[in-house]
Amino acid sequence: MSQPSLFSAGARPPQVSDLAGLLCGPGQIVRFGAGDQARISVVLPHPERAPFVAAVCAAVGVPMDTVVTESGATALRSAFRCDLADLARSWTCGAVKTVPAGWQLDGSALRLWALSAGWSDERGGYLLSLDTHAPQTHDRLITAATRAGIPPARVTGGTALRISGTRRVQRLVELVGPVPPRLSREAWPRYWGRTAS
Repeated sequence: MSQPSLFSAGARPPQVSDLAGLLCGPGQIVRFGAGDQARISVVLPHPERAPFVAAVCAAVGVPMDTVVTESGATALRSAFRCDLADLARSWTCGAVKTVPAGWQLDGSALRLWALSAGWSDERGGYLLSLDTHAPQTHDRLITAATRAGIPPARVTGGTALRISGTRRVQRLVELVGPVPPRLSREAWPRYWGRTAS
């Protein structure tokens, strides 16, 4: 029996910094006024994910409202809040999203990234969407994922990172924890044993 990693989801109490997982994918954070308040939002690939993502956000004390974008997509959005200001300062340079230098990807942030923007592929790998409007974040996210023990490949076009191979997928499953009840299995990484490629 393997010992759970200190970096796995659930290894520590939830905290606001876990919301960085939304920013790894298509999530956005914007500051307001003097920068002492910020709002975080994310457009989801499927409406069914909204309650799962919202529950994680609520667990760190940040309620999210469900909204429909002009294109008809489902999104989650917080109010402008003082407790998001530090996250916004860390993840922006001016108005541009950035990954903080030396940032460490742990299971809690990775779980939220998977909930909001991940899916299994037909070859047993797992894909994590990137923000196509923030290509400057991609290399640092690759570095962070590699440091976490799940070195990814970049999907052509820079739309996602793909984690594949038996050991890497097993490590990913260990980090993100069990699939949330009633979430589609295709949305969550699974350890396929020998069939992972």
